[in-house]
Amino acid sequence: MGAPVTDPRTDTHPARAASQRSMAAIEAGDRDGWLALFAPDAVVEDPIGPSMFDPEGHGHHGPDAIAAFYDTVIGPNRVRFAIRESYACGSEVANVGTITTTLGDGSQAVVEGVYTYRVGADGRIVALRAFWEVDAISFVPAPG
Repeated sequence: MGAPVTDPRTDTHPARAASQRSMAAIEAGDRDGWLALFAPDAVVEDPIGPSMFDPEGHGHHGPDAIAAFYDTVIGPNRVRFAIRESYACGSEVANVGTITTTLGDGSQAVVEGVYTYRVGADGRIVALRAFWEVDAISFVPAPG
């Protein structure tokens, strides 16, 4: 059995707490709150490598690119996280779970993966990396 998923209000590990704040901001649709969690030189790789969100596979570097990722991928949809396990070490955490994205037409994309966050000394996210396979996305049709 994996490590317990802790309450972000009481967890003292900085990377786990940052990951919890990140997920909470996304679920709340809080663009500004989410972007404020990142260090100026941060990178988001979601997923890692080439994908429909990052054809060259280099990641989204810096505030403008991370904001554009939010506006294109996250913002137009409703995103929910179900983290089953969380492992914190050093300045990083690896969360294992499911991300369910409800698209504008009501259909859903379900992704199983490992989501890692690394923080700097100030607790801000310097790297968010998502390990999931594009070919393994499950799609659920819109109701009705």
